[in-house]
Amino acid sequence: MTNTETLSLEKTWKDTLWSAVKLLLKLAVTSLLLYYVFSKVPFNDVKFRLLHANYGWMLAGVACFFLSTIVSSWRLLSFFKSIDLNLDYKFNLRLYLLGMFYNFLLPGGIGGDGYKIYLLNKNYKLPAKKVFWAILFDRLSGLWAIGLIIVALILFVPQIELHIAIPASIFLVGTAIYYGVARMFFKEYTRHFFQGHFRAVLVQSLQVITILLVLLGQGFAGKFAPYLLSFLISSLAAVVPVSIGGAGAREAIFTTLSGPFHMNVGLAVFLSVSFYLISLVVSLLGIYYVLRPSRLEEGLPSIEESEDVSELAE
Repeated sequence: MTNTETLSLEKTWKDTLWSAVKLLLKLAVTSLLLYYVFSKVPFNDVKFRLLHANYGWMLAGVACFFLSTIVSSWRLLSFFKSIDLNLDYKFNLRLYLLGMFYNFLLPGGIGGDGYKIYLLNKNYKLPAKKVFWAILFDRLSGLWAIGLIIVALILFVPQIELHIAIPASIFLVGTAIYYGVARMFFKEYTRHFFQGHFRAVLVQSLQVITILLVLLGQGFAGKFAPYLLSFLISSLAAVVPVSIGGAGAREAIFTTLSGPFHMNVGLAVFLSVSFYLISLVVSLLGIYYVLRPSRLEEGLPSIEESEDVSELAE
């Protein structure tokens, strides 16, 4: 066995160990967060709401979230086009669903984004770094859209004693800096910048509507804005990969904000649990492409075809 092979095996062993450690840490953090939540909210309260929900509204919520997933994959295409990666829309949607499945149910293994980078690098011969940055800007557009809707919702939450000009100014200045940095250092990725960010607003709006539909399924007739704002803030917290699929993190945020925002804490936690379950249901669609990988790559050109396209482009 050569020294190179030995180093390769050592690296593989270390990667496997680190993946196992990360999974255990995520399990520990998720357990601690859920313990905190259910020490404040009786589990039976959440269970009762789930069992007695209006499932017509809940099903509408699932449909709305699935629609947001379709738009999300459409948004990602904007950033892929920036690096001249013109994917078939149907293939991109299938790949997006598979990525969701990996991210949700295989937290200790290969991530959905990692698989996208691997597959697209293999078939299109694009540097993995270029694909990585396209995916990162896709994620950043989502965070920007969340920030925009948060600023709009602050107007409707009287508990926040802050003039709207302050968060609006912060958001506008932040947006200018964000675009300026992207334009200066990552100009290639700004070719479809505004198109991608418009689609990001559509995605986040559909997810807010998903929560609205779940609330209606509980016969809720109070002030929606505090719950919707809490959901968006919890979405920001869930971006940090410290728990499994954001479980525990969202619930902890809802629990913490229920006091200052005068929300029913049981309903708030139920919303978070419901969104997790809805996300899980949609993510499970990706398992089909694990079982039938040949269906995933329909519409994806072979390596030889990709090389021919690249040569013509040059």
